[in-house]
Amino acid sequence: MSTTLPLPESPDSTLNSPPTTRRLALGCIADDVTGATDLATALAQGGLRVLQVFGTDGIDTIPAERDVDAVVVALKTRSVPVGEAVSRSLRAFTQLSELGAERFYFKYCSTFDSTSDGNIGPVTEALMDALGVQQTLYCPAFPEAGRTVFNGHLFVDRQLLHESPLKDHPLNPMTDASLIRHLQQQVSGAVGLLPHETIDSGPDAIRSVLQQLSEKGVQHVIVDTCHDQHLATISRVAGAMKLVTGGSGLAAFLPENYQSQGLTSTRPKAAKLPQVSGRAAVIAGSCSAATVAQVADWKDKGLSWDVDVQAVMKDAGEQLQQLTAWLANTDGRPVLICSSATPERVAQLQSEFGATTVAHALEDFLSRAAVLLASEYGVRRFVVAGGETSGAVTAALGVTAVRIGPNICPGVPWTESLQERPLALALKSGNFGDLQFFTQALEMLP
Repeated sequence: MSTTLPLPESPDSTLNSPPTTRRLALGCIADDVTGATDLATALAQGGLRVLQVFGTDGIDTIPAERDVDAVVVALKTRSVPVGEAVSRSLRAFTQLSELGAERFYFKYCSTFDSTSDGNIGPVTEALMDALGVQQTLYCPAFPEAGRTVFNGHLFVDRQLLHESPLKDHPLNPMTDASLIRHLQQQVSGAVGLLPHETIDSGPDAIRSVLQQLSEKGVQHVIVDTCHDQHLATISRVAGAMKLVTGGSGLAAFLPENYQSQGLTSTRPKAAKLPQVSGRAAVIAGSCSAATVAQVADWKDKGLSWDVDVQAVMKDAGEQLQQLTAWLANTDGRPVLICSSATPERVAQLQSEFGATTVAHALEDFLSRAAVLLASEYGVRRFVVAGGETSGAVTAALGVTAVRIGPNICPGVPWTESLQERPLALALKSGNFGDLQFFTQALEMLP
């Protein structure tokens, strides 16, 4: 059963003020849940009034009249077949267009996770065709989180992408740091580079190089980004473009440009922590190096339950019964339920059962565990690690939209679901957060 979502508050709003009809400054399409939350946070911190919804069905719950500047749609399209990713993204685009969006942002991971077939390139080309756009930017960099691009090569914490832990990504192993080579395998148009020397020279130089690339038939432009000043400079050009793609780093600098164009007004409002009481739980499905270390840190001081993947593959119902029996003896304390594993263990399981089969089985099990925690054990505060896991868990819990709260770490905020019985949700990309992230997140709440 859907309900009408409450309007985001503005500083001068009153209970008797009618909603204001306004066109969206920005419609955003994110390829996973944690990336959408990361993006929504960046835009909100820039002063935009942002609503994050989950899936295209979430868009359907938005009334025609809303006082918001941007809507971020969290899809689950990073690792699905290319045709499905394109279809879902175009549906979101159509719905955002009907809401009056004037600019569009396609958000993917700052580590450019995808295969040689897609889905970043094909989705972008489909959006370009829908908008009649001849050229767009690819700017995944997020310097604050250690993701930079230099001479078209992506670095993760000063390591080339293919030498970083992303080389062992369970679904999309990244084996080439050259974004030009990687993207060229996914698109029909030519791929080029906007080099850091040009960005250092300012917006006019950027526009000139983009024009030169366009005259050569280059439609897809990888953007060098070594630090935040680069992002600020790029945003002065990107803010006028109908379609931009990238991570949340660039998005943080766009609100000021939209405000200068008169597309939005500046109404910054301090983010509020979720006011949600109840038990807490951590669900970790990511196998990234950061999440594996965070799980190990939690196990040194808290209650944890490891999913037996082989048992899940054999009989998930029996494994859920074992989890239920374990939870009965946890006395209401915070718990961690994890399927995170080392790259070696992941490779072994994938070899035995198949990578996609294992991933889907674990997402299903963890989402069922989340429902069990909420319905039977009073859990209302969830920390979820992993983009695919977050998508499965939020869907199972019936979350259609969230209010963005303050950051726990760069790129990961607390959020509060807009439901009759709200949930506090921290949805973390697998690679984000320091060693004690899970503990720090829960300690923030009242």
